[in-house]
Amino acid sequence: MAEFQKRSEVTIDTMGKVNNPTGQGVAAFSAKKRNDKPGEPQQKPADDHATRNTEEGSSRRNITRKKTDPASTGQYNSRNKKHGGAGKGKWLDPMDGSDHVDVLPLDENDPLYVAEEDADPSSYILSSSEGGDELRRTGAKPSAYVDDIDKAVYGPMLTLSEFKIRVSDAVREYFDSSDADEVVRCIDEMKCRDYHHDVVKRAISLGLDEGPRERELVSRLLACLHPNPLTDEEMEMGFEVLLDSIEDLVIDIPDAKAMVGSFLARAVVDEVLAPAFLSNRNNTHPGDCVVEKAVSLLSREHCTARLEKVWGPGDGRPVTELKEIMDQLLKEYLLSRELDEAASCVRELKASHFHHELVKRGVKIAMEEDGLDHASDSSSLDAMAALFKFLVNNSIVSEYQVAKGVSRLRKILPDLKLDVPAAPRMLDEFELMAKDGGFLHIATIAAAGEKA
Repeated sequence: MAEFQKRSEVTIDTMGKVNNPTGQGVAAFSAKKRNDKPGEPQQKPADDHATRNTEEGSSRRNITRKKTDPASTGQYNSRNKKHGGAGKGKWLDPMDGSDHVDVLPLDENDPLYVAEEDADPSSYILSSSEGGDELRRTGAKPSAYVDDIDKAVYGPMLTLSEFKIRVSDAVREYFDSSDADEVVRCIDEMKCRDYHHDVVKRAISLGLDEGPRERELVSRLLACLHPNPLTDEEMEMGFEVLLDSIEDLVIDIPDAKAMVGSFLARAVVDEVLAPAFLSNRNNTHPGDCVVEKAVSLLSREHCTARLEKVWGPGDGRPVTELKEIMDQLLKEYLLSRELDEAASCVRELKASHFHHELVKRGVKIAMEEDGLDHASDSSSLDAMAALFKFLVNNSIVSEYQVAKGVSRLRKILPDLKLDVPAAPRMLDEFELMAKDGGFLHIATIAAAGEKA
């Protein structure tokens, strides 16, 4: 193998010749040459704009410029700094949208100028409604007057989306409290008469998602809302909007057409809607099949009495069906003696106003079960007293409903004695057990007897 010639050693002295054989160019300087005089500090660059080392042998650099150096100028002014864009974007114009902009005077020759209002621009404000300007120009009465800012408001106080949210919250709260006056007060306080028709649609739509009890409450609410704050025109417009959107409701609620037809018929019976509203529909709208359903309900015999109970006795079921369920519940309890299971079934009835019938039928069934053997320790009458005590203590059945049921049962004692001769004495024993148990008081019995 051929040997290559050894490369000459590169040193400080020979570096200039090795890299630059011609000898021309910048001569090589070593650190040793720079530090010939270690006692002298390094000289500053001649150019003030050049970069300077703060520490010898360090990589940190403090870059400063002459015109912005606080040491040379005495202070730093950011206006001297170039932001780019030739000064574009600087808010130097007085018309920059700040709070100090002077209000331009109104032109009296403007066709929209109203002397009564525009003479004092601070005397009113406009709402977000599209019709606010028209109401103001026509001289209509303001919807409200805000004392805090001393200004009148024309048009609705809320937007449509805000109004829908508040109405939905008010109706849901009404389902819990059953206080229709609170809903009426809430609608009056919102002062959005332009959106009143949407109350009908929102209330019925929320009722369709709930049980029969809530639908009965919605029908009663519509009767309370008419004619104030909802007028005849607003009520009819609300039902028209509801009928036009019936196809969308059917997607989520398959029985929506039948239930909305019942709402329509009930509204006519409650005189919320005029019968002419149904006759004026000429089978050209999407919800006309619902109108036909309402007309068929109104064409039945004794339609008024039937439609008043179209949702059942408050929970949506017929009274006869509700009584059958109560009988089955009570008989099953006497066999199992499970208080928790019986209480759960009573809650599922959702008929708190009809609990007096539960008490009446429960004591009657216990009497029929005991007959002449009611004195035994495991008598059905004792078990029934334990059940109603449990229900009252857990706030499922009220004391008033218990007293009302006992009062109703006492009125039918002559007929009950035919089947159970010892019925009067057994009823007295039940009242005594109820008083000892603390779920029946004399004052409550007297009040229930007067109203029964």
